[in-house]
Amino acid sequence: MGGSVGGSRAPEGGIVRYVGETAHPARILGDQRAKFDVDDGVAYFNTASLSPLLRSVRAAGEEALDRRAKPWTISAPDWFTDVEELREGFARLIGGTAQDVALVPATSYGLSVVAHNLTAGPGDRVLVLDQEFPSNYYTWQRFVRRTGAELVVVERDPGQTWTEAILDAVDERVAIVAIPNVHWTDGAPVDLQRVSLSLREAGSAFVIDATQSLGAMPLDVSELRPDAVVAAGYKWLLGPFSVSYLYVDPGLHEGEPLEENWILRAGSEDFSGLVDYLDDYLPGARRFDVGQRTNFQLTPMALAAVQQLLDWTVPSVAATLQVRTDEIAARADALGIRVSPSDGRSPHMLGIGLPTETAGRAAAALAEANVVASMRGSSLRIAPHLHNIQDDVDRLFDALSRLLG
Repeated sequence: MGGSVGGSRAPEGGIVRYVGETAHPARILGDQRAKFDVDDGVAYFNTASLSPLLRSVRAAGEEALDRRAKPWTISAPDWFTDVEELREGFARLIGGTAQDVALVPATSYGLSVVAHNLTAGPGDRVLVLDQEFPSNYYTWQRFVRRTGAELVVVERDPGQTWTEAILDAVDERVAIVAIPNVHWTDGAPVDLQRVSLSLREAGSAFVIDATQSLGAMPLDVSELRPDAVVAAGYKWLLGPFSVSYLYVDPGLHEGEPLEENWILRAGSEDFSGLVDYLDDYLPGARRFDVGQRTNFQLTPMALAAVQQLLDWTVPSVAATLQVRTDEIAARADALGIRVSPSDGRSPHMLGIGLPTETAGRAAAALAEANVVASMRGSSLRIAPHLHNIQDDVDRLFDALSRLLG
């Protein structure tokens, strides 16, 4: 979760405790590259943009396409079984229940559901972070235009953490705080536990965009008690495009969905009775599911990804990635490149501040070396996953040494 991330290291297969919102037992995972469909000779450090596919996810997709090509093999219960298994698996990842999970196509859709079901008015404030990802910013920009509330962009003073900046901005006027677990540009963390406690005291709604953390950092909704959590599935959750997730607190379960599709109504499993129109929705957060949620091609892929994360466990993924990013940070520091201190980094992502005169040449230099990472301003965002091996790190620093030399 957010908060200070320690630099714990352990030999392969050892036991560490991931330091975050809550201590979780975790083990350092061994070499997992063979589980990913990654070409030899490519050092891919861009999971924060788009994860490589697990071989199991790709195989599930190919099998799903074969099945979809033969619709006569698909029975009525098949419209529901994989969907409910996916809902349950995702709920296990976040410490929730299947009743609280809706399946949505994108982060923006999930945020729109939440904004549609929260209220504010003139004099109220909605807080977002400075340089927030556009989907979260635009959603709340529209919300305040509709409600008359004020959108407040929280900025950091020099040396200040995001957590401190958020807490300084929270007062009785704040109706909603919509923030990520880590900032998308460089992985700078937010201590969600501290923010949650502050918002409960202030009576503010709490919305978390966990797209850049869920699957790589533990998150427990039973501890945080947010009003909503949304996460895209194609980054740290290792799944396909167009399958994303929305956790909705039970207090919002009676809300209004964005659309009225047939499958979210009570009795939808009875195909012969679909024209016996009913006012009731399916129980829990299912009323917020997107139409065509069954998605015979993509749902099995998302399910395979979630199952792999559950097998690894998210604390173990976090602990393993933290060892990797600690090494990268140490080697960058040895080159004289600025990186965030260990207590200001998430375990799975970090920003390397390149000199202005070299930042513009970085993308081309890395591409020439078959190193894939993202430039965000003058910061090189490094976002590894379990497919990365020592050779990848060496390739990255060979390229950076030539760039800076």
